[in-house]
Amino acid sequence: MPAVAAGRADPGGQCPPGQSDCSVWDDDPGTPGDPGGGGNDGGGGDSGGGGGGGKCQWNGRTVKCYDNVLGWFNNGDGCYYKLAEPQQEAPEGKQWYTRTCNGGDLGTQTQVLRDAPPPGFGAPPDPEELARRALAKITIAAPRIAVAPRRANGPGLVGLPVWMWGRSDDPKYFGPTRQASETDRGLTVSITATFDRILWDMGNGDTVPCAGAGTPYEAGGRLAGRHSPDCGYRSGYPEAGDYRVRATTYWTVTWEGGGQSGVIPLTRTTGTVPVRINELQVVAQ
Repeated sequence: MPAVAAGRADPGGQCPPGQSDCSVWDDDPGTPGDPGGGGNDGGGGDSGGGGGGGKCQWNGRTVKCYDNVLGWFNNGDGCYYKLAEPQQEAPEGKQWYTRTCNGGDLGTQTQVLRDAPPPGFGAPPDPEELARRALAKITIAAPRIAVAPRRANGPGLVGLPVWMWGRSDDPKYFGPTRQASETDRGLTVSITATFDRILWDMGNGDTVPCAGAGTPYEAGGRLAGRHSPDCGYRSGYPEAGDYRVRATTYWTVTWEGGGQSGVIPLTRTTGTVPVRINELQVVAQ
């Protein structure tokens, strides 16, 4: 039966707007070039897969337009309808239907007499709905993120570069390409989900696009104190202050089947990590 996913979030944490399923981590970032700077995985994000937004919905959630047991879904009243078996005696031109309401949740089934099928009854499989059901089979999640400077080792400084990176040890975060399929009443739809980019919100109105997960900062590494080679805020923060950084990953899901094809855009937004930036103090003699 269709089921509602329970929302999850740490007490005191904040899910991104419009996203009810997320997990939030907090991390103390640090300073590039400062011994001990570096980064453990920090912010995290939603952990769900699937795209939502299907054509059959009830109480804000997507449900199957057709169920093998319940029949066809009517968006108008949130009920499934199936021809009753066996048929009771009925006036000419009318038929008995088994009706299951409340979006198909377990509940009372009733027999109703209708002179015409309800809206949606007998419709063939919708390829895009099958694509979204296939997407629900795979998990695409926001990565846990980290930044340097790392606050635990002291604040960063105005104008110094900031490194950003995300956990990349699982294909659900940055790929490679993921595939799945769904079959219903003889129609098979296949999907391919491809990671596009990650966009960092630096907490001050600036955004930084990156093509991949980024490089973890190593305080003792050969690039310590320099710009990140692939994902960094090169100019650094122009003003001192406390900032919260988050990121959004963008995926493209293409689908095809039944002589049709389409694209489902997909995003996953992380929780936030804090960054503290101080003014560079100059001592004149």
